[in-house]
Amino acid sequence: MPLTLTLTEGVLPIGKEKEAVAQITDAFLKNHGLTGNKVMTPNITAHVSVLPKSSTFSGGKEFSGAWVEWKVPSFALADRNVQKQFFADATEIIHQLSGKTQPKDNIYVNVLHAVDGGWNLNGKAMTNDELGAEISKG
Repeated sequence: MPLTLTLTEGVLPIGKEKEAVAQITDAFLKNHGLTGNKVMTPNITAHVSVLPKSSTFSGGKEFSGAWVEWKVPSFALADRNVQKQFFADATEIIHQLSGKTQPKDNIYVNVLHAVDGGWNLNGKAMTNDELGAEISKG
């Protein structure tokens, strides 16, 4: 389940990106009751993009932002309580790692859901039921 973390340069001190990915990953697993799951944990992948301030905008004007975006099967981050808690956790992680300098209202969290059957695990397209069965082995 890929996590895309996009940051304006300077939002996090250099080197804190790895810590952000680790903490956000842990928060995702915790909020889904999957901490320590041996199937799910290695299937959470991430990439980080750090962009110059001249490349990030709000209302058409340059600004410093942070974006936490997940691409997941439709059952992940689908429960409203999980959404609320995870989004709060992810926002707090970025805020804290920024040294509390990144305003929370400039930290954006969102999720994109794949259609049922449109998810690949272990080289095989799986339905939600098949994914659930595989994850339950962990």
